[in-house]
Amino acid sequence: MKLVNLSIAAAAACMFATSAHALKSGDRNVKGNYQVEYTKVPGNVNSLAEMFTEAELYGRLRSNAFLWEWENESSAVQDNDMWGLGGSLVAKTGFYNGFGATVGFYGTTQVLDDNTIPGSTTNFGKAGKDTYRTRVDGTEANIGVFAEAFLEYKAGKTDVKVGRQGIDSMMLATNDTKMVPNTFEAVVVENSDIANTKLRAGYIMSQKLRDHQTFHSIIAFEKYNENDDSGAHKGLTPDLISAAGEDVNPEMILVTAQNTSIPNLKLNGEYVGVSGFVNTAIAEANYKIKLNDAWTLTPGVRYLHQMDDGAGAIGGASLSGVFKGNTTYTGLPFGYTNPNSADGSIIMARLVAANGPLELSAGYSKVSDDADIIAPWRGFPTGGYTRSMAQVDWIANTKNWAVKAVYDFDKAGVVSGLKVAADYENMNFDDAKAWKSTFTDRTIFHVDAWQTFKALPNTEFKFRFATIDAEPAYTSATVQSSIDNNSYNEYRFEINYLF
Repeated sequence: MKLVNLSIAAAAACMFATSAHALKSGDRNVKGNYQVEYTKVPGNVNSLAEMFTEAELYGRLRSNAFLWEWENESSAVQDNDMWGLGGSLVAKTGFYNGFGATVGFYGTTQVLDDNTIPGSTTNFGKAGKDTYRTRVDGTEANIGVFAEAFLEYKAGKTDVKVGRQGIDSMMLATNDTKMVPNTFEAVVVENSDIANTKLRAGYIMSQKLRDHQTFHSIIAFEKYNENDDSGAHKGLTPDLISAAGEDVNPEMILVTAQNTSIPNLKLNGEYVGVSGFVNTAIAEANYKIKLNDAWTLTPGVRYLHQMDDGAGAIGGASLSGVFKGNTTYTGLPFGYTNPNSADGSIIMARLVAANGPLELSAGYSKVSDDADIIAPWRGFPTGGYTRSMAQVDWIANTKNWAVKAVYDFDKAGVVSGLKVAADYENMNFDDAKAWKSTFTDRTIFHVDAWQTFKALPNTEFKFRFATIDAEPAYTSATVQSSIDNNSYNEYRFEINYLF
C-alpha cells in the first residue's frame, strides 16, 4: 500500500489500545467513543429566574483531519482527504421544583476537501464522512443544528427527559467521533429505586444522524434524507415501506436494565422494538475475578436475538437490500436460506485481563446463518467484543475474532499524558453472501493514540490509524475481481478543546 513506511512506523509506535480513555476537565469527561459525562452540573434553585442565572454553559472546539488511501484507485474509489473545524455550545439550567432544561448547538465547517469530482455515485469523500453534510449531488455542506433540546424532570431516583437528546445503550449511541452527535427525539425515563438496579424506558420518535441537518425516520433508508447510516438496511426504502402499508416514520420502544446485586457480576438486558419491522433482545453478563494482588480477569458473554416483525418481507434478509421485498424465490439466493426473513442472532464472548495501566482482551462473535442484524442507530451489536473502527461485522454467518490491548503510559509513570491503543480483527464473511454486497473477508489493524499536555489544559490531541486488508469484491456469485478495490489505509488526526 502507499505510505506503507508511515503505516509501519505508526503501528510500531503504538503497541497498545483502549476504548476507555477519557478527556477530563473540571466539569466534563469525554470518553473514547465521545460520549460526554457532565461531572459538574447546576443544582436546585429557588425561582424560575435562578434557573437561568445559575445555568452552566459548556463549550467545545474541535478540529478533525482525515486521509483515505485506497490500495487501488478506480473511477469510483479515489484517494481523498478532508479537514473540518467545528464545535458545540451546551447550556444547562438549574432545577426548579425538579424541572430543568438542556440546549445544545453543534456545528462544523469544511476547511479543506480535495474531492474535486463530486457525484453521488462516487466514493471520494469517505475520509470525512459524517464530519460534514453531503448533498444529493455528492458535494459537501456545513452543519449547524440544535442536536440537543430537552426538558428534564427529577424526583428522587427518577429522571425524565423529553425532547432531542443523546441515548447510549448497546444498540443506540451518541457516537460523535466525527463532529456532531447522533441524537434522537424521545421521551426517556430512568429509575434506580430498586437496590443495585438501573432501569430505563424510552419512546423514540425520530433520529438525526451525525452528518444530517434534520431529524428523520429511525428505520427508512434514503441516501442523504433518511437513515443512511453504514449499518442501515438499504431495502427498507420509503417506497417499499409505504407499499407494504407500514409507517415510514415508526416509533421505537427501548427498555434497558442493569443489575449488580451479586458482587463482581454485572448483568445487562436490552430490548429495542420497532413495530412493523423488527424486535431485538440482548442479554449480557460480565464477571470480574481477582487473580492476585495485581491481575484481574473478566469473562463476558452477550447474546442478541433479532425477531422479524415485517422488515424481512419489505426489504429482505440482507442489509444490502438486494431482495427488495420479493415474496417468491427459489433455491438459496445470495446465500440466504430465507431471503424474506429478518430473524437472526449473535453469540459473543470475551476475556479481559487487567493489571494497572495494562489491559488485554480477546473476543469472538458468531452471527447466525439467518439474516443480517439491523442496527443503524450507532450502537454496535458487537461493540466491545470484536468490532473495530468503521467496520460492520454483524452480517449473517460472519465469524469474527479480535485481540485488543491498552496501555496508559501516564498511569504507568512513563510518559505524562499519553495513552495508546490498538486492536486486530479477523472477519470471516460467508462468501456465498459476498456478491451483491459490499462485504468480503478482511483483517483490520487499528491504532489510537491520545496525548495531553499540562501546559495546554483541557486540550487533547488524538491520532487514529487503520489498515484494512480485504478480499476483492465478487463480480458474480462465484467469481472475485482480479483487482483489489476494497483494501485501504485510513488516517485521522483530531484536536479537542473544552472551555
